[in-house]
Amino acid sequence: MTWLQRLPGYRRAAPGLEWTLWKRLPSILAWGTLLPALLGVVIGAIQPDASHAQGDRLLLIYRVVGVITLHWTLVLTLAIGCVVVIVMKGPAFVADPYPPTERDPDA
Repeated sequence: MTWLQRLPGYRRAAPGLEWTLWKRLPSILAWGTLLPALLGVVIGAIQPDASHAQGDRLLLIYRVVGVITLHWTLVLTLAIGCVVVIVMKGPAFVADPYPPTERDPDA
């Protein structure tokens, strides 16, 4: 008995948007990380140096880290969705036959 026998006559579904997104995910991740970081650096450089500005800089850092973390989680969710669609569009396999149990005629 061999494992994972392919279903005879099954045709794979055509690739769609999932492969386009899958190939672009590294660049989406990189740009989504760099742009908020660069924007945070620019805004931090523009702010005046004052005693109360130290708290503003810390708040800016927290916001940038939060936006980058949110972006990473969104990209991870998108990657998981792409993998699920790719697996579901893959070849079909035949499961081992499992005979149903005999039903009690009195029940």
